Amino acid sequence: MAGYLARRLLWVVALLLAVSAITFAIFYTLPSADPAAMRAGRQPTPQLIAQVRENLGLDQPVYVQYWRYMRDLVLHFDFGFSYQSNAPVREQILDRLPATLSLTGGAVVLWLAIGLPVGVISAVRRRRWPDRLAMGLALVAISAPVYWLGLVALYLFADDIGRFPLLPGANSYEPISQDPAAWLGSLVLPWLVLAASFAAFYARLLRANLLEAMSEDYIRTARAKGLPERQVVLRHGMRAAITPIVTVVGLDVGILLGGAVLVETVFNVPGIGRLAYDAIRTADLPVIQGTVLFGAFFIVVANLVVDLAYAWIDPRVRTA
Repeated sequence: MAGYLARRLLWVVALLLAVSAITFAIFYTLPSADPAAMRAGRQPTPQLIAQVRENLGLDQPVYVQYWRYMRDLVLHFDFGFSYQSNAPVREQILDRLPATLSLTGGAVVLWLAIGLPVGVISAVRRRRWPDRLAMGLALVAISAPVYWLGLVALYLFADDIGRFPLLPGANSYEPISQDPAAWLGSLVLPWLVLAASFAAFYARLLRANLLEAMSEDYIRTARAKGLPERQVVLRHGMRAAITPIVTVVGLDVGILLGGAVLVETVFNVPGIGRLAYDAIRTADLPVIQGTVLFGAFFIVVANLVVDLAYAWIDPRVRTA
């Protein structure tokens, strides 16, 4: 196990280096804007733009800029300073991280609490009205874009503009350390919107996996032994059907921790996704690079956790 972990950690380092290099290459190969010109303000002179470019280090060759960035990152865990605000990128990301953790954690709990029971019920009640109703609603939820669903939720239920004002809308996020009740209320709508399509996808995926598992020989053997149907489904069928779910959960959680851009933008939640969105609009490379690296880190760590969870869920993996 120690050797396996060491190899995976080396792979994490190699992957993060590759991601950082690709981000630099994309930024300079396909520039969408000149960060020096944007930093210089309205109607800047060429001399001012040149001075700003020199101050930001953008006049240096790309490989020199990349070497300096990676040196500071490895030796000092320093992500540099924002081109626009001149604030430390590390502090900006860590300041936004609690909001993204709150949004992701609540949405994961919600979509698992909804999606897994619906998937089991649909598989057990196959081709009956609960199955058809659940899969029909799941298809609608998967088909609805997240940003559209968020706007509809605000139009219907936001307490400031909604037709049926029930919950806080956009711009209502409060840190849990300041007001736990306001924090909870401000995230209910984002949680529901973010969990809707995920819960539907998980329900359909679990239904398909469980139907396949329930046709295996060991399920028929368990029934022949006289085990209750509930135990056959939950203990034997679910154990085989849940393994692919673990893989998808790991990937989804890692991606969302890197920033749920659409939901954070629609509801104006000050998370990492919103920070990345603002940085892309202003061509702020240090912030873009920092958010991309954080996202990649969360994804590879989530994959590592998934691989370790396999050995606990499926004993066959331990002997593979």
